Amino acid sequence: MSTRVLSGTRPTGKLHLGHLLGALENYKKLQGQDAFFMIADLHALTTEYEDPRIIAESVWNNVIDWLAVGIDPGSAKLF
Repeated sequence: MSTRVLSGTRPTGKLHLGHLLGALENYKKLQGQDAFFMIADLHALTTEYEDPRIIAESVWNNVIDWLAVGIDPGSAKLF
């Protein structure tokens, strides 16, 4: 039986070392399995509603950081 994994990040700012050690290193280990990783932009509206442009910019910055640390969109489902 395969294990399905779903995890995500709220795009409310720049990623930091805690994201790398707490989440992204684990995402890399889970690649190639039934893994789904998301950037929960609608969830971010609960705190960043004053200026939603911050969310859009943070989404792209998060994607760039994920790719830079080795998250492979060919091995995991990113959305």
